[in-house]
Amino acid sequence: MEIKIADNLKTVECDVLIVNKFEGKSTSHELVNEYLPESYKGKAGEVFLLHTHKKCPSTYILTIGFGDENKLDNNIIRENISKAVKKCLELKAKSIAIDITSNQTNSIPAIIGAYIANYSFDKYKTKKDNKISEIYISQVSQEVVDISKTMAESMQFTRDLANEPAAYATPTKLAEIAKNIDGVTTVVYDENEIKELGMGAFLAVARGSKQPPKFIHMKYTPINPKKRIAIIGKGLCFDSGGLDIKPASSMLTMRDDMSGAACVLGVMKALSKLNPQVEVHGIIAACENMPGCDAYKPGDILTAKNGKTIEVDNTDAEGRLTLADALCYACTIGVDEVIDIATLTGACMVALGNAASGIMGNSDDLVKDIIKVGSYCGEKFWELPMWQEYRDNMNSDIADMKNTGTRYGGASAAGMFLKEFVTDDVKWAHLDVAGTAFLESPHKEFCKGATGVGVRTLLNYIMV
Repeated sequence: MEIKIADNLKTVECDVLIVNKFEGKSTSHELVNEYLPESYKGKAGEVFLLHTHKKCPSTYILTIGFGDENKLDNNIIRENISKAVKKCLELKAKSIAIDITSNQTNSIPAIIGAYIANYSFDKYKTKKDNKISEIYISQVSQEVVDISKTMAESMQFTRDLANEPAAYATPTKLAEIAKNIDGVTTVVYDENEIKELGMGAFLAVARGSKQPPKFIHMKYTPINPKKRIAIIGKGLCFDSGGLDIKPASSMLTMRDDMSGAACVLGVMKALSKLNPQVEVHGIIAACENMPGCDAYKPGDILTAKNGKTIEVDNTDAEGRLTLADALCYACTIGVDEVIDIATLTGACMVALGNAASGIMGNSDDLVKDIIKVGSYCGEKFWELPMWQEYRDNMNSDIADMKNTGTRYGGASAAGMFLKEFVTDDVKWAHLDVAGTAFLESPHKEFCKGATGVGVRTLLNYIMV
């Protein structure tokens, strides 16, 4: 999708001109004000469509309500522009103009909202979905357009990858993608090298699959980094549950269990264009969890990279095992902060649904900063407790710990498990996006399928 800057959007020839209306105020377009019915108040999300009959260059003018002007924020702009763009898609529009920006910062959520609404995963369809090909916008610099477009395209890339079937998005494919990202250096460790690194927990999960595991380490290095961050994405390219196999219905969308890895790849892909002065390491332990002949078994004892032993209580609690070794590795490469993002627990889905992701960690400042940045750019995070009781539930009679606890408090238990593999000198935050990474039905500005959760938050956090 091409974004063009225009001085006066009212003179642009396009299929649809989008204008906004605040409650109690007129719009910026005289023709709309002339025909706007009294019943239209401009409440947030309220739509009014006007055919111009050639009284102005656009075929239609679409008015979208923004509600109370005093309550305007990025989320209102993004969500309502998304709704307006979806209406444009219903009209089979190809070119639109968005005339709502009063300052440059409003342009970023507007552009990102347009991209979110214009997205569909139609790669495997013979008849492609209608897409908008060009957007006109005004009162904005090329730099702001470029930043917005980079972030939006990173989300699209992440959504595409998480929507791909597991037959395509294999560990080998993720490694290939990582190697081809501009502006980063990438090292990929194969199975023998992973063994040499001492990653017994990660390798155990991978044993049941024909697909070989890949441990991926990407690095973006600016000239004068002000700090060093590692972002780790859970990379389960398919999760059958292993020998503790999932019900058939629960496996249908398990291609999305690498959404964390897709997010990390999307973030790393954007960095050379955004040029933040932060050193960023992107880390993915990529494999499949399958019930093959050599699959790891309940009761097995695994040894993680830091030497801690784990009794396998359930082979479907595999993500935390791969992350354990990835966290150990990240803590050895000289970073100040580690952030992992994972579709980790059904318990987090039960607790928070698809409205928010869970967050926890060993640093109150880091957790609060991520929550604040997420709120600013439209991704909600809710802090979950990390209490010793959750760790005690994973005590083992024959190893240092089990990989699961009781059936209660599962998201916090998973967080306490991961904490065992983070050194005390490194700030760490864990993002559980199990409920927000993939939607079973449309929600707000998103269509069904992958959402690209985490991309906006992590990029904005890195850019701060």
